[in-house]
Amino acid sequence: MRIGQGFDAHRYGEPATATEIVLGGVKVAFDKAIVAHSDGDVLIHALCDALLGASAQGDLGSHFPDSDSAFAGADSRHLLRETCRLIDSAGFSISNVDMTLIAQAPRISPFIQEMCNVLAEDMGIEAAQVSIKATTTEGLGFTGRGEGIAAQAVVLLA
Repeated sequence: MRIGQGFDAHRYGEPATATEIVLGGVKVAFDKAIVAHSDGDVLIHALCDALLGASAQGDLGSHFPDSDSAFAGADSRHLLRETCRLIDSAGFSISNVDMTLIAQAPRISPFIQEMCNVLAEDMGIEAAQVSIKATTTEGLGFTGRGEGIAAQAVVLLA
């Protein structure tokens, strides 16, 4: 059994045209954009780092660097599927994942089950093996001031 943890954070910016962001592979209506090299899905980025950490295979940036234009605007679901291939190749299987989104907004409770389903499908596991929670920081720090969003993930590999 191997445990891994991951963290990711991104700033909010003004949306160019879109009125939604991607979280946990699901489009969520929001009046700000996430500033990132890829689609900025903090839940998936934290999850990939946790998976890679548990299997001692580095981090998301070492496999999909933001200095590589090939990953500009990348769909984080693709990065997750590729990460899972690395995990499988190393002989590990995912027992469960537990993630926390940290933000004052947007509210994600209506999307949590869909996120669990999407992520489980991409990882090749059951939705019951995926937990997603959300919390605020009660107005404290960059997330509390509405300047950005963060996520944490913990995984257990067998």
